[in-house]
Amino acid sequence: MRFLVDEQLPYLLADWLQEKGQDAVHVTTLLTNSRIPDGYICERSMAEQRVVIPKDEDFLRTYLIKQQPYKLVYLTTGNLKNRQLMNLFRANFHNLLNALETADVIELNQFVLKIWH
Repeated sequence: MRFLVDEQLPYLLADWLQEKGQDAVHVTTLLTNSRIPDGYICERSMAEQRVVIPKDEDFLRTYLIKQQPYKLVYLTTGNLKNRQLMNLFRANFHNLLNALETADVIELNQFVLKIWH
């Protein structure tokens, strides 16, 4: 699976996904010296068929209106320490990958892995 990890999330998540054999990129490596616009992230996601992992609700709205980005793992966790975030991904990783085979939007938080589309 190919992932784009949004700038609000730690590099640690992209590194961990890579260690798990996934093609993961943290969006801050795409452009330098500027904030990465959501539109640019969506374009890259579509062009490279990458799943975007954000905490930003704007990505969900954009998906519902434009069907972009390619796929979305929308985190609704609120603020978590990096350790808690990584534990969430460790606990749900296999279910998440399985769900992404058929789903386009998945909500993930401490209580649920919910398939939207």
